[in-house]
Amino acid sequence: MADIKNDCRAIVCAALNQFKTEKNIQADAISAQAIAVETPPKPEMGDIGMPMFPFAKTLRMAPPVIAQSVVQIIQNASELGGVKPASIGTFIQVGPYVNVKLNKADAGASILKRIAEQGDSFGSFDDTGAKPFADRRIMIEYSSPNTNKPLHLGHMRNDALGESVSRILKKAGAEVYKVNIINNRGIHICKSMLAYKLFHEPKNETPESLGMKGDHFVGQCYVEFDKYQKEHPEANDQAAQMLVKWEQGDPEIHKLWKQMNDWAIGGIKVTYDRTGVSFDKLYYESETYLKGKAEIQKGLEKGIFFKAEDGSVRIDVTEAVGAGKDEKEHEKVLLRKDGTSVYITQDIGTAISRHDDWAFNQLVYVVASEQIYHFKVLFYILRKLGFDWAEKLYHLSYGLVNLPSGRMKSREGTVVDADDLIDTLHADALTEIKAKGREQDVGNPDDVAEKVALAALHYYLLQVTPIKDMLFNPQESLSFNGNTGPYLQYMGARIASILRKAQETGVAVGTPEESAALLTADAEWDLIKALGEFPATVAKAAGNFDPSVMTGYLYEVSKLFSKFYQQCPILAADSDELKRARLFLSQCTLTVLKSAMDMVLVPYLDKM
Repeated sequence: MADIKNDCRAIVCAALNQFKTEKNIQADAISAQAIAVETPPKPEMGDIGMPMFPFAKTLRMAPPVIAQSVVQIIQNASELGGVKPASIGTFIQVGPYVNVKLNKADAGASILKRIAEQGDSFGSFDDTGAKPFADRRIMIEYSSPNTNKPLHLGHMRNDALGESVSRILKKAGAEVYKVNIINNRGIHICKSMLAYKLFHEPKNETPESLGMKGDHFVGQCYVEFDKYQKEHPEANDQAAQMLVKWEQGDPEIHKLWKQMNDWAIGGIKVTYDRTGVSFDKLYYESETYLKGKAEIQKGLEKGIFFKAEDGSVRIDVTEAVGAGKDEKEHEKVLLRKDGTSVYITQDIGTAISRHDDWAFNQLVYVVASEQIYHFKVLFYILRKLGFDWAEKLYHLSYGLVNLPSGRMKSREGTVVDADDLIDTLHADALTEIKAKGREQDVGNPDDVAEKVALAALHYYLLQVTPIKDMLFNPQESLSFNGNTGPYLQYMGARIASILRKAQETGVAVGTPEESAALLTADAEWDLIKALGEFPATVAKAAGNFDPSVMTGYLYEVSKLFSKFYQQCPILAADSDELKRARLFLSQCTLTVLKSAMDMVLVPYLDKM
């Protein structure tokens, strides 16, 4: 509806400026960009609403009075702002709003024509015909796995958010660079290494010999260490000593470290491929922490940091995070007293390396809300070090994912492994397909079951606003009814089936102009208007870094199509012309659904 909204703005803008002149009000001309366009809460109030509140101060009168005067000017004019109001619809006053009841045929034709002409690129262009994020270079960091465990349900939310936001931003025109920091060093890695030496190396056990995925094997070692250290407290000191030796370059420690990292990373990459998650570049903590240490040394020499009594290097971060409850200042350790680095050390080095590699407008970190403090401190330190691009850093914080059984803990082995979860969803979907006797109809049942499983998982994780904690319910996520990924897949497959049947019976799809003139039923008009909102939805989801905006839109469009399908027979329409028109609307709906589904990682199925 971009063209229609721009025309409405132009008409109202011209009327406002005419009213200002008639009243002899001395003020700058009102621009069309200053006019907001909204959707009225009730259909009977119109299709487009424009509030007059922003102009009350300039015109020195109440918004309802302004709205009434503007509507009178429009009703008496044959043309305003280069547009004929009658060609758009009927302009009415609704309180402080100037609303428009659109001419369904003309408005519908405009929307459907844009979808037909732009095809898969529909949704990328805003009201002005430009891509809203065309001037943005956005780097997005997400996933950030540790090489001491496989990906789990929490990672799945992180991965889904990062990949989905990346796709939405690309749709809005941004240049996106997806990065991942592999946390492949540190005390947690050494704990897994120590457990391997204690329990598996003596028996020459490997993931291959045990028939295990590499990341699962290393994760098992991490759980074994936790159990072991409860009876052997000295194990923690042994792991710490191993870390010191690693940083000193001990060849034997490095050989084992590389082997276990290869096992873990190899397994994690298999899961990425399975879930459709990809990256433009992988960074490794082992390769960036030294740069961070070097920057900290420079900061120490400049007096930005200081050496504490215990020998550690620190910075006062009270300015960034505020004083504690006891009003004491907050200090952040950047290097331990033994000279080893901490997590924020490598984050400093990684951020600098990234900007050197790809000069971004903005760097978005997709990391759980537990790390809000960490990122406040990180951004503060980078600003103190004098990097002006530090102002362009953003933490996309998201809530935890819990299960009905409670919170997950990696070291205790109570996490829900990502592979196991997808396997379970896959098996349940396959059982459903077989129970309905659809094996032959869907083509490849196993492939379809995998795509249904991914749709169930990703959509369920993305439909909640990122900042909120959430409870993942596998059974609910797999439902083929209601607000779920499989329901969207079913709706897409239903439309594809209708279009196939039309082709088989020789019924052609209509054109925008002839179709719009016939699509005047309420269910048809509601669906067309919703399709017209797709570009604005893409822009809003991109601007907020929030895929739940897109999932909500997808569900709404699916419900509207279902209503249209029930109330407006397609292949059984009264005339061939109406059949073609409704087929065209169905085709346009499928174009939008497929594009929106891809942005929230829901695989499209043309048969289900």
